[in-house]
Amino acid sequence: MSFTARVKDELSRLEGSCGQCRYAELSAITRICGTLSFHGNGSYSIRVSTETGSVARVMIKLTHELFDLETPLTVRRSNLHKARNYLIEMPAQPRLQDALERLGIVGQGRGLVSGIPDQLLERRCCKESFVRGAFMAGGFIADPRGDFHLEIAVSSDPFAQGLLRILGDLGIAARVNHRRGSTVLYLKSFDDIVGLLRLMGAQRSARAIESVRQVKSLKNDVNRRVNAELANQARSLGAAASQLALIDEAEATIGLRNMPPALREFCRLRREHPETSLAQLGKLANPPASKSAMYHRLLRLQKLIEETRESK
Repeated sequence: MSFTARVKDELSRLEGSCGQCRYAELSAITRICGTLSFHGNGSYSIRVSTETGSVARVMIKLTHELFDLETPLTVRRSNLHKARNYLIEMPAQPRLQDALERLGIVGQGRGLVSGIPDQLLERRCCKESFVRGAFMAGGFIADPRGDFHLEIAVSSDPFAQGLLRILGDLGIAARVNHRRGSTVLYLKSFDDIVGLLRLMGAQRSARAIESVRQVKSLKNDVNRRVNAELANQARSLGAAASQLALIDEAEATIGLRNMPPALREFCRLRREHPETSLAQLGKLANPPASKSAMYHRLLRLQKLIEETRESK
């Protein structure tokens, strides 16, 4: 099961906080998944198509409980994609027009409502239920082990703008994109995605994303530490190679026996421990010396060689 399917399955098992919430959720699902047909005798019919079984289950449950509508269900399987498609038909029937008006899909003047009906969204819980229905009908969320990405494909631009306004009222920053003739609201911010899941009621899915992010953060921190250590080692090896070259030159031009005891010890330790940092090298000295002391010995060695070069 994909991560999107798991989220929708979790959402399908939730109930709204008030009686109006169920109407808001059903309205969003019908608007996005449904196709409305108007017949010559003045009646309507609706076909709702979805590839998600949990969405079909919620659709049938709400239409039966709220309006007692006939909803014949046909399950089809695509030979190409090996996926099921659920087709719910609401044929012309006496209670259908009243249901469409109650859901804010058709106006009392029999005209199709293009935006989102405000009368369904008077309370915050109803707005959350409407968003939950919209995500169930047209939502997608990427597997959090990859990129953080959530989107909702909707039926029209006025509907998208209305949904964008609702999300803004709920504190979620979304953007609108037009893709291949469809309108899509999308989120790429981790905080907004988790916030949206929580306000829709998908607490388990939100915790799963937070857990994945923690693992990602830990891995990134380990990688940064490893890369920093490798870089430090590379710099140390490069510095040690330069110091060994100075020591070879000092031995050839001055002679290690002619150097002060502290410099002779520095040269000996560096040759014996070519990969060791100055700080660790100082701990091997007798008596132990600080990193600063070892650095000053290196500077004295460099100055001594420069003076020897100039005297030639």
